Amino acid sequence: MDTLEWIQQWYCQQCDGDWEHLYGIRIETLDNPAWSVMISLEATELESKRFESVDINRSNIDWVHCKTGYIQERPGLQFLGYGGPMNLTEILKTFKLYAEKI
Repeated sequence: MDTLEWIQQWYCQQCDGDWEHLYGIRIETLDNPAWSVMISLEATELESKRFESVDINRSNIDWVHCKTGYIQERPGLQFLGYGGPMNLTEILKTFKLYAEKI
């Protein structure tokens, strides 16, 4: 299963009639140019799972920074991924590896 299909499946598994009204997944572009990915961990099996931050800087357009934390504009614990304009798949794969790690 490719990464995008896996993310869709993970999202569907979280939807229980309540979760999707408060939480979810947000993928946006930034003006640097870059990607921003926010995935709600609250009320999932991942909310208590430790995540080792990722900080990769290959060049000014090839970079990935991922962590978990809280942000003002979203409720609950979030997976926060940011990366260069060609790094969206790498950000999503980082989340997938985290979620699948036992």
